[in-house]
Amino acid sequence: MGDDFTRLKTGITGLDDMIEGGLPFPSVILLAGGTGTGKTTFSLQFLMEGAKKGEKGLFFTALSEPAQWMLRFASRYSFIDKAAFGREIEYVDLAQFFSPKDFSAERQEALLEMIDAKIMEHMPQRIVIDPITVVGQFFSINYRQFLYDLSARLTNWQSVTILTGESHPNEVYPLEVAYTADGVIILYYIEVEDGRRRYIEVLKMRGTNHLGGKHALDLSKSGMSVQAGLK
Repeated sequence: MGDDFTRLKTGITGLDDMIEGGLPFPSVILLAGGTGTGKTTFSLQFLMEGAKKGEKGLFFTALSEPAQWMLRFASRYSFIDKAAFGREIEYVDLAQFFSPKDFSAERQEALLEMIDAKIMEHMPQRIVIDPITVVGQFFSINYRQFLYDLSARLTNWQSVTILTGESHPNEVYPLEVAYTADGVIILYYIEVEDGRRRYIEVLKMRGTNHLGGKHALDLSKSGMSVQAGLK
């Protein structure tokens, strides 16, 4: 199809060729997968690709994990530049908003306003919220409305946002988040006869003639790379 979108490269070898050169800008992308599939690694590689180009990035964590602790493990990858954090990439902890006894409508609005304020402060081209599904654990009602509101705000800020979502054993991806996303990418770590193998699937990408199906995904010290066409 004709491509009149501006696109941001993911920095993941082989993936951009599957999606007409990169992720549509602006857009909200769900990156789904089970534990250990590489969602955070994918997200960091995406942010570091932007940092190399001088683009601003925001990494919102819902796990109450200090930046130093995250970087301690992430620094094993050769694509990580620690100096980019606090310079091109801002790390923001959202855990202060999560209390199972007091996640009221007012608290939800405060969370949205805090995200808005950080975006306004840094004006990033790339945003990650990791993982968005933690937020859903604190909602008894209105979770889908919150996701619609969040996606609308993120798109209006003219950025590409990756929302990571933990998949449960009985689902391929979190449905509530997928409904509001412009694209859905799924990471797999599947048990086979000789161990486990990693795969990636672009399930949905609006305005993009993407390559469907599962494709082999490698994870090494240099990061992720896709072997498109290799099953």
